[in-house]
Order: sequence, then structure tokens, then C-alpha cells
Amino acid sequence: MAGGLEPHLAALRRELGGPAVLSVLVALIAVAITFLIWRFVQGRKSSRKAVLLLGLCDAGKTLLFARLLSGRYRDTQTSITDSSAVYRLSQDKSANVTLIDLPGHESLRLQFLERFKAAARAIVFVVDSVAFQREVKDVAEFLYQVLVDSTVLRNAPALLIACNKQDVTMAKSAKLIQQQLEKELNTLRVTRSAAPTSLDGSATGGPAQLGKKGKDFDFSQLPMKVEFVECSARGSKGEEGEADLEALEKWLVKVA
Repeated sequence: MAGGLEPHLAALRRELGGPAVLSVLVALIAVAITFLIWRFVQGRKSSRKAVLLLGLCDAGKTLLFARLLSGRYRDTQTSITDSSAVYRLSQDKSANVTLIDLPGHESLRLQFLERFKAAARAIVFVVDSVAFQREVKDVAEFLYQVLVDSTVLRNAPALLIACNKQDVTMAKSAKLIQQQLEKELNTLRVTRSAAPTSLDGSATGGPAQLGKKGKDFDFSQLPMKVEFVECSARGSKGEEGEADLEALEKWLVKVA
């Protein structure tokens, strides 16, 4: 094959003025292909404008959703459907994302995640920092299901673990929550024996590799960037005070 192409390459070199020009041409073609691939990847990313709010029931997702949009406190109840709204970032009126608050009930959360996961630019996984020690296994189970999903792995949306209810004295710190989640996710990775099913219902043929084989799991091993913040949708002064969402708001600006 190489011998058959050599005469044509030699002729092309003569026409273009020598091997230097041909090298430049090859380099330009490589740059053009790289640029087209970059544009394709960026186009796919820019088409995903949703920020999904996930978490167990009573983690505070709906109040957090309301606070981000209006800044005001309002009474909430357990959601049985999704809520969505455009969230404008800082003073830039043209920069925005679509916040989508998904139900946290065990019988509904995967169903709604299936519906919106492909549009996710980022995911905010809300954790009840007060009830965390009691709910850690359930929190880790839900998070594990999200992290091994084929669509989430492929798109690798930015992930924020929002440790909510930090206004309560007994709230666990973001650092402790991260350590406990890594431990529980590592246990789940080891003990899952049945072939998992992705959120779209298709069998994967074996466990999705969460993290690096042969090493204890930590969040830095994931294909998406994972960050932890402490926040309070209620705020330290209760209904009349302001929420403590500054770290979350800065993160939203960064991932938009």
C-alpha cells in the first residue's frame, strides 16, 4: 500500500514545491480536523442547558430552587413532578441556565432523571446535612445509580454535592459527607454482584467501572468534575432571613 502511494506523494511534492509545503498542508488539515471535532463537542455541550436538582425527599431541593429564583422563603411539600424555570446568572441577562427540580421520592426519582438526564449541563445533588448520618446508605445508593448511568458517564456533566441545612447545629460538614460518600460508594462498587441496568433500561453486560480498578474510590476518579459546598436554603435567621447560597451561585456561574 505504502509503495503504491509513494509515486503519487512524490508527484504531489513536485507540484507543491517540495516536502516542506506538503508538511505544511498536512499540518493544516490536522488543525482543521481538530477544530471541527472541537466545534462538535462544544456544540453538544452548549445544547445542554439544564441544571438538574437531585436528592432524596426532604433534602431541601424545592426550597433551594425557589430561593435561587426569587430569593424569598416559601413553604414547600414533597414534589411529585418536576418544576423548571430559567435562572439568570448575576447581572448578565443573556447568560442563563434552566433549573429543573426533580422529585426525590424513591418511586419517582429515576423515572424523572431518565427524562431529563440527556439535557443536563450540570447536576446539583442536594444532601440533607442534618439527616445524613441516618440516610447515608440511601444517599449513596441514589448517587451510585446516577454515576454509573451510561448517558451521565458519556456527557460527564459537572457535579456539585450541595450539603444543605448548614444553619442547623447538628449538620455534618461537607468534608465528612464527602468522606462517608466515598466510603459507601466504594462498598457499593465492590458488593454489586448483579449486572446493573442503566437508567434507560438497557443492560450494560456487567458493572460499570466506578473509579479506578484496584483503588479505593474517590470522586477525583470520575470523568466529570465534582465539587462540594455547604449551603442553607432556609438561612440562619429562618423564614425572614436570607439563604446562604453564595457558594452554590458562584458554582452555577462557573459551569454555565
